[in-house]
Amino acid sequence: MYIHYTVASIIGSTFRKGISMASQSFILRSELSSLKPYNVGLSLEDVADRAQGKPIAKLGSNENPYELPSSIRKSMENALVSAAMYPDPIGRTLAHVIAEKWNCAPGQVVFGNGSEDILNILARAILRPGDEVVTLYPSFPLHEDYATMMGATVNAIDLTANHEIDIDALIKAVARPVRMTVFANPMNPTGLWLDGDQLQAVLAAQHPDSLLCLDEAYLEYALHGDADFRSGSDWLHSHDKPLILLRTFSKAYGLAGLRVGYGLTNNADIRRGLDLVRTPFNVNAAAQAGAIAALEHEQDIRPVLETVTQERMRVTKRLRAKGLTVLPSLGNFLFVDVKAPSIDIASQLISEGVIIKPWKQQGYESWIRASIGLESENTQFLQALSKCLGCD
Repeated sequence: MYIHYTVASIIGSTFRKGISMASQSFILRSELSSLKPYNVGLSLEDVADRAQGKPIAKLGSNENPYELPSSIRKSMENALVSAAMYPDPIGRTLAHVIAEKWNCAPGQVVFGNGSEDILNILARAILRPGDEVVTLYPSFPLHEDYATMMGATVNAIDLTANHEIDIDALIKAVARPVRMTVFANPMNPTGLWLDGDQLQAVLAAQHPDSLLCLDEAYLEYALHGDADFRSGSDWLHSHDKPLILLRTFSKAYGLAGLRVGYGLTNNADIRRGLDLVRTPFNVNAAAQAGAIAALEHEQDIRPVLETVTQERMRVTKRLRAKGLTVLPSLGNFLFVDVKAPSIDIASQLISEGVIIKPWKQQGYESWIRASIGLESENTQFLQALSKCLGCD
């Protein structure tokens, strides 16, 4: 049986074992009825028994598997000296470092407990029941879930029959007065991306009464991997419509466990609204210190970016040689059609010590998303998948 843990299932189990829930006296908002618990992925502990002593390749959460530089660890240790005090609620020092890097004002920077926290804050700050949100599909589920949570309707633009971003449909959708357009560039889970000309066309088409949110969680990999890719920050100063860019230290910088993300916006009302809705201390002191050190020692991630790019190409070539469809990617992951129920394949891979993420969104149930890990982990994945699919 496939092992699947979610936050909701763990909490529910806790209540069943202990406190009795008086469900009759607690009524959830109706918008939650259509939501499913977010698939947080499996931990090493979750699959240890199934792996039966095999080394575990954790390739389900797009994490950076490389060792954290000592400079970042030291900065976090120093921050713990003041652990008895609350952290800087607006992250002044980190905001200044980010502003200098992206040539903007510190007041344009907003922080979150990971970039998905900013997605949540953004939804609560601006979305109302009946609003329309446009996104690309298949999507990072929280792009849709937070909109649904607030009673908005989601217009998800699917890939074309050739598995490409439907740029014409996207431009047509954003030209209408929708409340918000939100999508990842590069996309998660597909790894596909809008090049500079395409992104510029979307920005030009954006309706002035709507917000455009570009989730650039995999920005560092994309900038390293394709000369035609451009960040939304190139238009942050010149764009005359509401814009917010989301970034994270969880991916290329390897700080997923610290939970620190940030947004850059050109709109003072958006910044004010996010500050009103977010919790006052939503990025802890150690996370702020680690993020500052990561930016000050950015050269440390360049070998990681290069290795991931090379390994992504190697794994893609090997998978395509097996006859599998693998979409082009600028992220640290690949989206692969395994031509079988992805949940079944994921379960078999666990027995081989490999964790990937089976995709469950409608129309993509035979696709898996596999992170690019260490060379040995990627090789273990390739061998395990061959065994599961019965191909060389």
